[in-house]
Amino acid sequence: MTAASIYSLTEGSHAKVEAAAWARFAAPGDASEFCASWLSILCSQVDRVTGAVVLLEAAEAGSFVPAATWPDASHSVVHLGLVAEATLKERRGIVHPAEGALATHVGYPIEVDGRLHGAVVLDIKPRPDPDVQRVLRQVHWGSAWLLDQFRRQAQHQERERSTRLAAANEVLATALQEDEAKACALAVANDLATRLGCERVALGFTRNESCHVAAISHTSSFDERSDFVRQLAEAMDEVLDLEQAMVHPPLQQDAIGGLAHAALSSARGDTGVLSVALADDRVPVGVLTLERTRDRPFGAADLALCEAIGLLLGPVLALKLRQDRPWWQRWLDAGRTGATALFGPRHPGLKLVAATLAAVVVLLAVVDAPYRVTAKVVIEGTVQRSIVAPFQGYVADSAVRAGDKVRQGQVLARLDDRDLRLERTRWASEAEQMQRRYRAAAAAQDRAAMTVAAAQEEQANAQLALVEERLARARLVAPFDGQVVAGDLSQMLGSPVEQGKVLFEIAPLDSYRVILNVDERDVGDVAPGQHGEIVLAGMPFDRLPFTVNQLTPISSAQDGRNLFRVEARLDAKASVRLRPGMEGVGKVEAGERRLAWIWTHSFVEWLQLALWRWMY
Repeated sequence: MTAASIYSLTEGSHAKVEAAAWARFAAPGDASEFCASWLSILCSQVDRVTGAVVLLEAAEAGSFVPAATWPDASHSVVHLGLVAEATLKERRGIVHPAEGALATHVGYPIEVDGRLHGAVVLDIKPRPDPDVQRVLRQVHWGSAWLLDQFRRQAQHQERERSTRLAAANEVLATALQEDEAKACALAVANDLATRLGCERVALGFTRNESCHVAAISHTSSFDERSDFVRQLAEAMDEVLDLEQAMVHPPLQQDAIGGLAHAALSSARGDTGVLSVALADDRVPVGVLTLERTRDRPFGAADLALCEAIGLLLGPVLALKLRQDRPWWQRWLDAGRTGATALFGPRHPGLKLVAATLAAVVVLLAVVDAPYRVTAKVVIEGTVQRSIVAPFQGYVADSAVRAGDKVRQGQVLARLDDRDLRLERTRWASEAEQMQRRYRAAAAAQDRAAMTVAAAQEEQANAQLALVEERLARARLVAPFDGQVVAGDLSQMLGSPVEQGKVLFEIAPLDSYRVILNVDERDVGDVAPGQHGEIVLAGMPFDRLPFTVNQLTPISSAQDGRNLFRVEARLDAKASVRLRPGMEGVGKVEAGERRLAWIWTHSFVEWLQLALWRWMY
């Protein structure tokens, strides 16, 4: 055979190999086939390659395994490990001559958007540096196919993830439309049966470390003692025991198969069964079991979707189950949770707060403190004189009003006395006339006429004296030094007043008494001789001491409360700023009591009265 024929045969064989690699590269079956075909094409483009390997990230993060080797899978690439490790660590192109300078190892990282997916390492014959750089450039350009493949895989995974999340959110929206847990479970089972084309979907709730079937799709009621429901419960318990999702038939040959799931599938005619747990903060609250016909077994996509639904649905079902509990169980669980947090190893802040509250409660129960009865206070004068109208008349003049200070004998007001003066003139004339008659009768020695004239003169003098007295009382004067606490006639000049009507009230400025309006619930703690202090609204920074004098057994209703009048006297000299009518708050010292009693006795007494009112 000639050299030309040998060369032609070699070229033809090489072309067939390259064509087959391109065919696999255009339509790869999986990632390994894609990497193998890509590596074969790359090695055919680079001169004098003796071996190559593509390393990809394994399932365990941080580890890389060979995905493809060249020229075949049996070719040893152990000698390329050092260059591969350096390439993955430094994330850049590496050129490393082999021992003895018999080969050159070229490594190049495969990195997409800052994430390292793997590396490609070539074992080439020695050549000049420019040729080695050309090889690096060829690897760089050729790695774009791998980068594109990884990006498309990432986009595909992201689309699948978005689809799963959209479906899971729709199922979650269905669950949120129901208020009760069982109604929610039935709605979710019906939705999943329609959405995933299942023959049957069952949902069970955990109780006492086992699962009880709560809802079966398109079934309003079922017998929990039936064999089918029992098999469903056993399959759900198997998921809780193994703490992992179960698929029958298994997705992989070496996957763990569940006996309960196999029994359920066999009983239903070799159907496909998939079960996932529903958890709330890693605590299982239920199990979701789906069944399909044998010609539509469950796949990895169905498992991923159901696991996503389980993650979203678990907290919702847990919340609805907690809401459906009776009130006593909710209180019991709340107490159990609080006790766990209080006496458990964590929550130091809660323990500090609890210890502080316990110390406060102990102090309230054993420490005594002064007990003071609080009451509304009004200041009154010790003597309060009323100035009344001495007769029926009209107001002629007013000199003072409420709030003015007056001195003894000072004119407060004056009534119109013109009619009285006219009457005084009439009676004076009448008395003088009777006196002349008496003289005329005396001259005539008419004793009878003298007696009559003398009586009439005496009557006229009496009326004149009465008019003089009324004239003197027409001027209203202050009986002592004090302050006008009520009365203002300045707006009533010319107005008529009735006899006995109170026109002014005057109180002295140096003698006061304290009036306390004590609630009926506290009046039993107040007694004469007790001391206390008052603070008035007009004198908020002054505390005036007082002593209780008298308890008046008369009550009055004010603002829906029954109040008793208690009188007291000020112990200190009255302040010049003190005025009758001032109001404030007074506290009567009623001995010492427990702090807890002081702060709670009002509520306890009210509660006792309320219970007594409603007791039969």
